[in-house]
Amino acid sequence: MAKRSQLPLTALRAFEAFARLGKMSLAADELCVTHGAVSRQVRSLEALCGVKLTQGPRNALKLTDAGQRMALQLGHTFDELEDSFRAVRAAADRELHISCAGTLAMKWLIPRLSSFHARHPELSIRVTEAYGPVDFNREPFDAAIRLADTVPGEGLTALPFLDNFHGPVMSPALAGAGVVLADLARLPRLNTRTHPQAWDEWAAHAGVHVPQARENREYEHVFYTLEAAVAGLGVGLSPWIYVANDIAAGRLIAPFGFAPTPIRFHLVTPGASPKRGLKAFREWLIEEAATAPAPPRLVAVEA
Repeated sequence: MAKRSQLPLTALRAFEAFARLGKMSLAADELCVTHGAVSRQVRSLEALCGVKLTQGPRNALKLTDAGQRMALQLGHTFDELEDSFRAVRAAADRELHISCAGTLAMKWLIPRLSSFHARHPELSIRVTEAYGPVDFNREPFDAAIRLADTVPGEGLTALPFLDNFHGPVMSPALAGAGVVLADLARLPRLNTRTHPQAWDEWAAHAGVHVPQARENREYEHVFYTLEAAVAGLGVGLSPWIYVANDIAAGRLIAPFGFAPTPIRFHLVTPGASPKRGLKAFREWLIEEAATAPAPPRLVAVEA
């Protein structure tokens, strides 16, 4: 592809504004520059073109024939550019790009999006799996959903919308007639590599001592751990919202219920100039969270 010549875009824009509005002062107001700045840009464009584009006294400048031809072409060109910009902007405004932990996206967010689309058919939601702090200046997200006690970050807004509870889960077949705390030592324990302290946190929140397991099995992500639990490969630990449907369907049981945690799910948005449509998503998210079923309460665990 041939290299595009370096067009004097600032000068062309100044000349187009003057030609369209008829006065340097009006062009200066539109471009938020001084009268002199517009005049200098027009003169520089004349020098580059090697032809006069304006004529007459400074307070009553008119376009020359060459200036009229250039103004007509530039007018069409800027109109096309503006139409293209508006079309791209409108398409971008119709899509919200949400950064979300993978398991929450699969187990809770995506299964509920049909109600959002029914209410807002003009908007689309794009979900990308991501973790950790979000940098809206570097990442192409409009909002992020994070599970944390606080969501630090200068200029960010964090809205807590859903409480978090967690507890051990397993397949009904693995539980058999019943499970007590001591059984957690003999049953294979499922761990998630990205959250190795999960069992210690649950023990602290539940107020119990969890015995060491004879066998530990590690998985890369929480959703792998949960599928392993459904398959009867051991006892996993999960936030309630991730397994609510599986427990309702009988694929998993939670013999000890779920303990509350101090962390919550937050919707994180940039503090300045959030995208249009984000307000609708935020309101919908709060409504959906309010309909989330309550977890089975923490039960007394017996050794």
